[in-house]
Amino acid sequence: MSDKRIFERFEFRNIKQDEAEEAAEIERICFPPNEACSKKHMKDRVAGIADLFLVAIDKENGKMAGFLNGLATDDEILKDEFFTDARLHNPEGKNVMLLGLDVLPEYRSQGLARELVRRYLEREWGRGRKEIILTCLESKVAMYEKFGFKDKGIAQSTWGGEEWHEMSRMIF
Repeated sequence: MSDKRIFERFEFRNIKQDEAEEAAEIERICFPPNEACSKKHMKDRVAGIADLFLVAIDKENGKMAGFLNGLATDDEILKDEFFTDARLHNPEGKNVMLLGLDVLPEYRSQGLARELVRRYLEREWGRGRKEIILTCLESKVAMYEKFGFKDKGIAQSTWGGEEWHEMSRMIF
């Protein structure tokens, strides 16, 4: 799907407070239970840091097709506590820890994840952020490298009992 078609098909914006349950359901679909954000934690994130969500809404049906969410901090390493404690968000933080990139299966392989990341980076650059940090499974390293992230090796995170790669990207 071309960038123009993505722009025409989707509305990109911050999440609304009443969309927390929809986001939690998308998270449940996109991640196995040991990795997915719980409904409670998703509601806490939306309540406390909605401005660090970017959602893609399908203009044809009003459905949330995917989203990206994070937490700002001055930390330089992604800690497991970021996934469960939205109070660790520092609105003035120079870095963003990405907590999830979710795209529903029917919207995958169309460039939506790439566009969410591109728009997120652009927006956070405008807010003065310096670096985006995330963890991902080995199977996703190549995808994030295509988005400009560098693999920093095995992360300290053991979220969900998994071995993660920590990746980072300077914002523009």
